[in-house]
Amino acid sequence: MRELFGLARSLWLYRRPGRQRGLRRLYAPFVGPGDLVFDVGAHVGDRSLAFAALGGRVVALEPQPVLASFLRRSLGGRGRIELLEQAVGAEPGVAELQISRATPTVSSLNARWTRDIGARNPGFSRVRWDRRVEVPVTTLDRLIESHGRPRFCKIDVEGHEAEVLAGLSRPVPALSVEFVAGALEVTTACVDRLEQLGDYRFDFVIGERREFQWREWRSADAVRGWLARGADGVASGDLYAQLAATPDLK
Repeated sequence: MRELFGLARSLWLYRRPGRQRGLRRLYAPFVGPGDLVFDVGAHVGDRSLAFAALGGRVVALEPQPVLASFLRRSLGGRGRIELLEQAVGAEPGVAELQISRATPTVSSLNARWTRDIGARNPGFSRVRWDRRVEVPVTTLDRLIESHGRPRFCKIDVEGHEAEVLAGLSRPVPALSVEFVAGALEVTTACVDRLEQLGDYRFDFVIGERREFQWREWRSADAVRGWLARGADGVASGDLYAQLAATPDLK
């Protein structure tokens, strides 16, 4: 019952009327007809729906059983979206997913993150991760081998973002990673990894807003400085990265 209530609350937040229009506007510069998109941490599928509405071919990954069951029912008939009930990490295998039954969209593979984030970020102070399940894990490299290189990759995996990028050995044109105050070292590690892969530029979106905050895309060094200063006090958001020059995807 607690998980169903948590799912209902997430649906009210992420799939409420009018939200899709803003998401499509946000993602339109990155996703067009026929473009492949990876939605890593699909949660309740709001981003997958936006990608598909823009004409994208979506591979949505969600290992949390309750959310995956909901996605099978709500996205099952949509030809542009393929659902994989898997997590993504640095290496393929099996891992323990820590689930918050009251807030299922903040389930995580990062045990250190779930242990510490409540003391570091007040927004998580009441979250309890009270269920454990083993889930299959793949990598971005394996997904690329199976499906092709995505034009855009959304990564929202509650403190596990750096591990996801550790499983990527070649650049993709554009992507986003979630960040939260109290765990900005995870985001710094993501920036470091992306800099190893290519010449990326960065911008960010605050929380669930749907607009970029900087007037121009910034370098990896500039973003590391911003993160070191506490990201200007932003509690959470998504850091976007795009290559300065788009590689040949063939």
